[in-house]
Amino acid sequence: MSQGPSVDALPRANASPDAPSPALTRWWWLMDLRIGIVPLPVLAAIVAVAAVFVQAGEVPADILMNIAVLAAGGFLCAEVGRRTPLLRHLGLAAILATFVPSFLVYAHALPTPLVRSISSFTESSNFLYLFIAAIIVGSILGMDRRMLIAGFAKIFVPLILGSAMACVVGCAVGTALGLGFTHTLFKIVVPIMAGGVGEGAVPLSVGYAQFSHQPQGEVFAEVLPIVMLGSLTAIILAGALNFVGKRFPALTGEGRLQPGEDDVPLEDDARDRMAPDPQTIGAAAVMIVTLYLLGAMAQKLWHWPGPVVMLGLAVLIKLGRLASPRLELGAYANYRFFSTCVTYPLLFAIGVSKTPWEKLIAAFNGPTLITIVATVVTLMASGFAVARLVNIYPIEAAIVNATHSGQGGTGDVAILTAANRMQLMPFAQIATRIGGAITVTFALIAYARYGGG
Repeated sequence: MSQGPSVDALPRANASPDAPSPALTRWWWLMDLRIGIVPLPVLAAIVAVAAVFVQAGEVPADILMNIAVLAAGGFLCAEVGRRTPLLRHLGLAAILATFVPSFLVYAHALPTPLVRSISSFTESSNFLYLFIAAIIVGSILGMDRRMLIAGFAKIFVPLILGSAMACVVGCAVGTALGLGFTHTLFKIVVPIMAGGVGEGAVPLSVGYAQFSHQPQGEVFAEVLPIVMLGSLTAIILAGALNFVGKRFPALTGEGRLQPGEDDVPLEDDARDRMAPDPQTIGAAAVMIVTLYLLGAMAQKLWHWPGPVVMLGLAVLIKLGRLASPRLELGAYANYRFFSTCVTYPLLFAIGVSKTPWEKLIAAFNGPTLITIVATVVTLMASGFAVARLVNIYPIEAAIVNATHSGQGGTGDVAILTAANRMQLMPFAQIATRIGGAITVTFALIAYARYGGG
């Protein structure tokens, strides 16, 4: 819990005629106690207001209600995770913010009107993609231009080698545990690295169903828990790597992919002189949204992956210096706001609307769990091991590889939050979108020939 100054340190009532009374200073002290970014009295007010709407049977699904409810729920779960001994080093804040609301929905402990409100808002507002757009564009425009292309080129080395090793080890473990080679490859290893639910599990299930003549719904129900458990494993391991990085700082760039890379390559005094004003931050926000819309248009017209198109446009703007230094700082300010203030509310929304608890627990059996863990560990360990060969930090390489086993965009957010490395989102999108698309393509080709009989 964030705390303000002690009451004794605050001005006394007799210091001047306008000095606050002791009661007012104590109230201010209470207002400076925060759960994440939410002042404690405001949290109590949010709970009371939500309870009244729930009692009335209808909770508004608009942005105003959900800003309050998701901030309260997300930061409350994160605060518990941050204060849990030992486990807080394993990314427990991100895990609780995602999976506690999922369990509460499953157990009917979260009121149905509130669940409807959050789910409707999350689905209709494109909340997730606004967040990803702000993180991708802001982090790219805030990177050292000289290192940008080198980073994108280098990250494919640990990603490709890690994927190959994960496939070999995962299939070997699953086969040894009696799951069978074909089942392990197509129903466990491939879904883990397929790029999430919408871009991975759905096209896989459609393709598998077509070639095997099974109902698509049954196939989807079989692979979905694997995707979710793979993402959960990656979240835990990413949190552990963050802890390792604190103990062994030579292994990590604390969010920088490679040595010599800076977030915003400006001297401190220049940065102070060019601190973005509210209008510049607003201009950058409009630019970010426009880049997202261009990506969405490309996806609709030509079926190109929208987030990848947006990422490419942001890279072109950075390399071509098409945005002024002040506008770059405005985009970076948006990135910092979203990563600090929006991450945990977003994870809470994802937990309520996109993380079915019953699907998660469906794959809880020994051989499957061991195979999933072996696959994700190998994927990350391979990235860690080869990172020095291409002069990137081992922990950052392992974390980017971890996002290849995540639950799509939602998994990227949770994994990078657990690792405290949201700056890696552009590289995570490469791993998730491009790596996932390649995995799905080759898997369906192989399944049509070998797995569908």
